[in-house]
Amino acid sequence: MSAAKNKLTEIQNNDSGLHGQYKTWFLDYASYVILERAVPAVEDGLKPVQRRILHAMKEMDDGRFNKVANIIGQAMQYHPHGDASIGDALVNMGQKDLLVETQGNWGDVRTGDDAAAPRYIEARLSKFALEVAFNNKTTEWQLSYDGRKNEPVTLPMKFPLLLAQGADGIAVGLSTKILPHNFCELIEATVKYLRGKRFELYPDFMTGGMLDIADYNQGKRGGKVKVRALIEEVDKKTLAIRSVPYGVTTTQLMDSIVKANDQGKIKIKKVTDTTAADVEILIDLAAGISPDITIDALYKFTDCEISISPNACVIVGMKPQFLGVHDLLKISADRTKDLLEQELKIKLAELQEKWHYTSLEKIFFEEKIYKELEKKHETWDKVLEAIDKAFVPFKKQLKRAITREDIIKLTEKPVRRIYKLDIDELNAQIKGLEADIKQVKYDLANLVDYAVAYYENLLKKYGKGRERKTEIRQFEVIEAKQVAIANTRLYVNREEGFIGTGLKKDEFLFECSDLDDIIAFAKNGVMKVVKVTDKVFIGKDILHAAVFRKNDERTTYNMIYVDGKDGMSYAKRFNVTGITRDKEYDLTKGHEKSKVHYLSVNPNGEAEVLKIVLSSSSSARIKEFDFYFEELAIKGRSSMGNQVTKYAIKSVKFKEAGRATLSGKKLWFDDKFGRLSEEEKGLYLGTFEADDRILVIYSDGHYEITDQELTQRFDAENILLIGKFNPEKIISAVYLDKKNLQYNVKRFKIETTTLKNKFFFIKEGDGNYVEAVSTDEEPILAVQTGRGDQVRKAKFKIAKVAEVMGWKTVGTKLVDYNKSVEMEWVKTKQDNQQAELFE
Repeated sequence: MSAAKNKLTEIQNNDSGLHGQYKTWFLDYASYVILERAVPAVEDGLKPVQRRILHAMKEMDDGRFNKVANIIGQAMQYHPHGDASIGDALVNMGQKDLLVETQGNWGDVRTGDDAAAPRYIEARLSKFALEVAFNNKTTEWQLSYDGRKNEPVTLPMKFPLLLAQGADGIAVGLSTKILPHNFCELIEATVKYLRGKRFELYPDFMTGGMLDIADYNQGKRGGKVKVRALIEEVDKKTLAIRSVPYGVTTTQLMDSIVKANDQGKIKIKKVTDTTAADVEILIDLAAGISPDITIDALYKFTDCEISISPNACVIVGMKPQFLGVHDLLKISADRTKDLLEQELKIKLAELQEKWHYTSLEKIFFEEKIYKELEKKHETWDKVLEAIDKAFVPFKKQLKRAITREDIIKLTEKPVRRIYKLDIDELNAQIKGLEADIKQVKYDLANLVDYAVAYYENLLKKYGKGRERKTEIRQFEVIEAKQVAIANTRLYVNREEGFIGTGLKKDEFLFECSDLDDIIAFAKNGVMKVVKVTDKVFIGKDILHAAVFRKNDERTTYNMIYVDGKDGMSYAKRFNVTGITRDKEYDLTKGHEKSKVHYLSVNPNGEAEVLKIVLSSSSSARIKEFDFYFEELAIKGRSSMGNQVTKYAIKSVKFKEAGRATLSGKKLWFDDKFGRLSEEEKGLYLGTFEADDRILVIYSDGHYEITDQELTQRFDAENILLIGKFNPEKIISAVYLDKKNLQYNVKRFKIETTTLKNKFFFIKEGDGNYVEAVSTDEEPILAVQTGRGDQVRKAKFKIAKVAEVMGWKTVGTKLVDYNKSVEMEWVKTKQDNQQAELFE
């Protein structure tokens, strides 16, 4: 027994035994998965299975389509795994529409539909693949897994395929995620790199959509991109999703929308997938729900916006390395240049060899050396020696020594009567070969120019239809609280001091979102901000509760309280901007017997007038008086306030509404995001009072009047004018009447009053659009027509050209249409005085 134990211990301690195998097996397995399965090689951008599929397809290539089942079978001679992994990899390459040309139902990455069975679909190498991926003369070969066949170590890829297709792979202990980039942009960036210029590279997805690359960090670890679906407002009750984010299917997207609706984060009636040639998911909104807020909520709470973290890991020198996309492009460009150089050198050697033999052939026939074959020599070797000797006077004309193989090859030529024409043809061939050799040597000496020309030729041949599909733009930050819909009901028990969603037998306050914070004030002067929950204690005798808006500098609280220590009453006005949630803030001087007499909430800093009645037992001479809040300055919430009276107060009653003590709200239009803003970003629109409206005029011929709601979305690229709406202002607009090939001008006042409805104010017709619009009282329009020496300039006083009429009128002809017309409003008085005015 002890002998067996000793033997087992010996085996375990031996590195070649059980213990040693456990030490190495995991590392061997991890290395195998990393190098042979999951991570692409930097040389050709392919994983082994992809490389073997392409090699198998090249062996089968005869210009016709092959059944995918046959391709899988051919690839299994090289790939030591099942047919499923080969089939999946082939379908994945086929769906990327670059190296593999497909026929049949290959599925759809947008909807997640699978490809048909391999026996029903066909494929062949694309012309692009044949041009950039294969060259037996520059390929390094190795034995296949069973030693029966040769397979390429890497393909001689002369294109940044890894960046064009992207790559995903999960290995043991690491993963790789390289996002796809635009075909044309990759070539343009490569040309810039070869020319020594700076370049930028950003992802581009076949699925389209929008992309925020602010944190892309060249695709390195730690970077990320945000991808959004394109959502359009069909009408006030319907939204349409026109694309899906990269890696998200229409089914997954719809499931996330339904989930958000079930959780109460959005409110919709139904969602319908009508995707065919183009993606289209229709969302019917619930009654009274804002489409703009819903769009924001879809981006915030569903897969309409996702974040992707790239992690560019590739195999370099049999080891995984983490690189950026710029590094990958440079490596690809340098390797392509090296491959082109190899090809040129091979071609040069072949041309020189061909020139050598053709020159030999010319001398052989022209100098009648072939007649040595007719002489009687003892042996065949003597014949070859005689021919070699006959070439001696002409060897200086050649560029290398004549070998025995050269002479044998000449003797194998059929000997017949030699015509002058044959010699002339050989001379022409030599001349052509010399020109080709000269060109190849020039290309080798100017390798960068040759590589640039190679890439430019690729772009010319294959770039059509491969333009960028994903729009790059900066995404605005969407705050969940701003877009969350009211999905819960809040109740209050004022007497006991509780608020919450579970107090359904008590007083109903309002509807809110479960993401909201609630601000509440109690009779004892305590203020508290809490999360929406089932039940939370504020303080007995709750006076007010509302949704809290952080950093709100306009909402002003007017308060009168009595100090429990000395009985004096104080008045204060304050804002509540930043707070700590669940912390109690005492708004009085802090005595436990202090209490609030009066509290009002004023969204625009209104300052009301109060009637204060003192206790009848007080010694005050005047027991009733008015108190004006407008006489108080707005201070911080912790301020003591101003003394109102030292006598006991019997009652405080509202007497008269006051005016707003705050100046109007300043608004800007942020054209980067198409949003209204209070943060001094973009175009300053002016100071707005609560009832002021905004006028927006679009180049497509619509106008709309809207309110100051910051969650609205505008089509910034289509806006010609945005500003404060004044119904008395006259709108001057010049638009194209495409049918009659003329520009019309019209002047009108806005007569409609409906908010957030678009009205079409120009003549209807295909191709009609607004060229210029102004709200100046006497606008002057500068018009330039013609080119070069034929340029004609004029300025029109619009008020004299067109009368003020209704907003539906067609208007008056201004000038004829042609592509050279340019228009611009004259802005300075000096320009107006110097201008020749056409009335």
